[in-house]
Amino acid sequence: MSTFDWNFNPSIPRLKIEALAQADFIRRKQNVVFVGQSGLGKSRLIQSIGLAACMLEQRVRYITSGELLADLTAALADQTIHDRVHYYARFSLLIIDEFGFDRTERAVCKEAASLWYKIIDARSQRVSTALVTNIDFESWADYLGDAPLAMAMLDRVVYGATIVKLKGKSYRVPRAGDEPTDQ
Repeated sequence: MSTFDWNFNPSIPRLKIEALAQADFIRRKQNVVFVGQSGLGKSRLIQSIGLAACMLEQRVRYITSGELLADLTAALADQTIHDRVHYYARFSLLIIDEFGFDRTERAVCKEAASLWYKIIDARSQRVSTALVTNIDFESWADYLGDAPLAMAMLDRVVYGATIVKLKGKSYRVPRAGDEPTDQ
């Protein structure tokens, strides 16, 4: 986090994020949700929090939503889903990045909503989950394609969670113009 440009988006709550890096939320078995548009640094910040937790000897696993879904879909196919859910349930902190980033995830696997729910339910109030998303909570039902399941999942994710809504300008957009041009 020491190299994160806090001045670029002063609305990003630095003190709150630095407090999360102390990993007290993990000891309390609480969740963290980062919500905001692409390019705000959500992934970098949550990875920094995960690294800080590792340094505090917490068991941490980072995975993108798409990678998680691919793994769980394969486990469904070879009938090892129970073992995979148990695997993901054992980490002190499971970071799921890019939730809602790619709608094709759901199109590829009709069981996607159920699979995500299995992971969240297995971890709920037992260990901490950090979810990074670019979709607001009210859009989860549409994204998952199953309103009751989305509400059950959302309920388990946000109960007692620290929710960080990030706003600002993309870190990537200004840097796109910094590339050298051929003359």
